Amino acid sequence: MLEAAVACFARKGFYGTTTHEIAERAGISQPYVYRLFADKQTLFARTVFHVSELMANTLAAHVAEATPVLRSPEAALRAARSAYGALIQDRDVLRFLMQANCAADEPLIGEAVRTCYAKQVELVRELVGSDDEAVRHWFAAGMLENVTLSLGLADIDEPWARTLSGH
Repeated sequence: MLEAAVACFARKGFYGTTTHEIAERAGISQPYVYRLFADKQTLFARTVFHVSELMANTLAAHVAEATPVLRSPEAALRAARSAYGALIQDRDVLRFLMQANCAADEPLIGEAVRTCYAKQVELVRELVGSDDEAVRHWFAAGMLENVTLSLGLADIDEPWARTLSGH
């Protein structure tokens, strides 16, 4: 059900997606959606937590796998950056994250998004140490990667696109 919610919300956002569309994609009835979640905002917030867990688990697993013995912050950061890049190749995850930021004015959703960021900040802090500048750099690079991927800049042969995409 949450995977269906990610896919639907990724395409139309919180405001444009109906619970009927999510139910249909999940292969369940709309009334069953409301048995599981009080309302659409609660469903969206729970989907944010689902994606947050997916991100945290993916990053932690890749870091542990890539640097099992001598884990330098640089090696951990490279592994995490690679894991994040692979994770957002799933356009549904990438778009859902962007839609979540856009819906953060809704109280329950805003709280879920802030909690998601807090969790990611702590995870990145574990990887790079307590250097706030390194944590900010991680998030800045990730946001640039989001823009580069969502706009398909790697495939655009223009100076401005090459500057942003690093190609």
